[in-house]
Amino acid sequence: MLKLNRKVKNLELPATGDKIISLSDYLGRNVVIYFYPKDNTPGCTTEGQNFRGSYDQFHQYNTEILGISRDSIRTHENFKAKQSFPFELLSDKDEIACKQFDVIKLKKNYGREYMGIERSTFLIDASGKLHKEWRSVKVKGHTEEVLACAKALYESQIKDA
Repeated sequence: MLKLNRKVKNLELPATGDKIISLSDYLGRNVVIYFYPKDNTPGCTTEGQNFRGSYDQFHQYNTEILGISRDSIRTHENFKAKQSFPFELLSDKDEIACKQFDVIKLKKNYGREYMGIERSTFLIDASGKLHKEWRSVKVKGHTEEVLACAKALYESQIKDA
């Protein structure tokens, strides 16, 4: 179970750009991991566009962005290209990361119940510890909140260095 200020267990997933991405690749950098339900849907597209629009600012604060859903790499590649996302999208078809971060929840849509990804975001610090989590995310204003938190984390790291 994830706990704030505790190390996040390493995970490795296939990603866009024909990569295998491991959380341990980012030690020394802060990482935003955002889980989203499905490529090419309105809310997920807007969320990705918002992170894309703030990408350079996140980088100024030593923070990388990674998006994760259960979609295939092929679908991710098309979504990333269509939206010009500068960050990688990871495919979690086996729900390894989804289970580790506990984002699979019972959802309802038009009276139908199913298990799906609850829109959630996690900020992991440069030492690999969970710094902050956002669950049941509403897209509007979310990226700005995550960016402000990443900035504060970066400033505290600089001060403590």
